[in-house]
Amino acid sequence: MTDKKCIIVYGCPPTPEDLNYDKHWIPWVKKQLISNGIETEIPHMPEPWQPEYEKFKKEFEKYEVTENTILIGHSCGTAFLIRWLGETKQKILKLILVAPWKINHRGDKFRDAFYNFPIDETIKDRVKEIVMFTSDNEKDAGKESAKIYHQAFDGQIIELKGKGHFTLKDMGTEEFPELIEVVLKD
Repeated sequence: MTDKKCIIVYGCPPTPEDLNYDKHWIPWVKKQLISNGIETEIPHMPEPWQPEYEKFKKEFEKYEVTENTILIGHSCGTAFLIRWLGETKQKILKLILVAPWKINHRGDKFRDAFYNFPIDETIKDRVKEIVMFTSDNEKDAGKESAKIYHQAFDGQIIELKGKGHFTLKDMGTEEFPELIEVVLKD
């Protein structure tokens, strides 16, 4: 058993009916990481279709984050993790951003408040490794979001072909071996 721990924060669906992270790569990744001795948690964020940072923070902080923690965010989950890391100044092992997002392309007030925060560029000094997954056929706002985060942190960008926004519909599979490889790599 390793002392590494992983927390995965899923994205923000447009409606409650679209909340289907359980039919996604996240449960498969959790199972793979646990079988490799990495304790893995998936906080159930409150009303993610109307994301509110303070509500997410309250739920997220029920989980212990240490220098041996790997944080994985998908879509708006990446924005939450970056804002939280900037506020708390927490040191972690790895930050993995899958289809990172920073732009309110829906125009609603919830996402305006959620995405409108300054990026603390010193996060890169407290994280041993930062990796971003994007896809060649991601939406333009997603590609722009990845550029914004990359400019702030550098880090490694892994662009995969045909994965869209890394949802089950876009990927056509629950498996995400490229992510497992990045998590398990020392």
